[in-house]
Amino acid sequence: RNVKGHIGRGLAGTCSMYFSYLSLMYITLTDATAINYAAPLFTVLLAAVVLREKVRLNRWLSVLAGFVGILIMLSGHLSLSGPSPLTVASLASSVGALLALLSAICTAGALIQIRYLSGKEKPGAIAFWFTAMTGATSLLTLPFGWRLPQGEQLLLLLGCGFFGGLTQILLTLSMRYADASLLAPFDYSSLLWSVIIGVIFLHTLPENITLIGASMVALAGIYSVLSERRHRRRAASLALTTRSETADLTAD
Repeated sequence: RNVKGHIGRGLAGTCSMYFSYLSLMYITLTDATAINYAAPLFTVLLAAVVLREKVRLNRWLSVLAGFVGILIMLSGHLSLSGPSPLTVASLASSVGALLALLSAICTAGALIQIRYLSGKEKPGAIAFWFTAMTGATSLLTLPFGWRLPQGEQLLLLLGCGFFGGLTQILLTLSMRYADASLLAPFDYSSLLWSVIIGVIFLHTLPENITLIGASMVALAGIYSVLSERRHRRRAASLALTTRSETADLTAD
């Protein structure tokens, strides 16, 4: 029923994936993962501006702390100016960091669009049209040097599909057994796994400044989630107490 909404969600989600894949050509997996932590921060900003959602002070403080962490991470890559000479490696690092940041912004845009569509469209429709639009958009790259994957490339692509599908199944199952607010902090464990994968399979080590900035963002995000959870519990407890008192007065 909302064609424009599906197009906006599809473009944002597709651009997020493209920027994410491109960033991995220039920076390490750990750096790309860490910079992508900016997505929830941009989501809060867009929710306040676009959806007019009320954001409490503690969440704004978390967003501010998170952006400081993002700036710390970016400072290790954005070397376009300053006393150090500009090299091909430093330029590539800067481009990779900016691509990862664009991916985070597009991810936030997609999440806001999903939240907007959720009240108007069925979840299956949102997922289907995103997949269809991603496939159609990818077909547009056909004239720009497609090659049929073989051997190791084919196995890697199949692995991406397998682990991506497994992720969706496990994520769906986790939502069945626990609240989203309880599960959200586990998202930040992806930094640890990216470091492990980078060391074992890609032979790369993250820079200290990346770990410092990412830790700030993760702690800010976890604080925001836990604080929101406490607020909802207090609100629910207050509502329960009010209903109980009302029932007692009615009985009297």
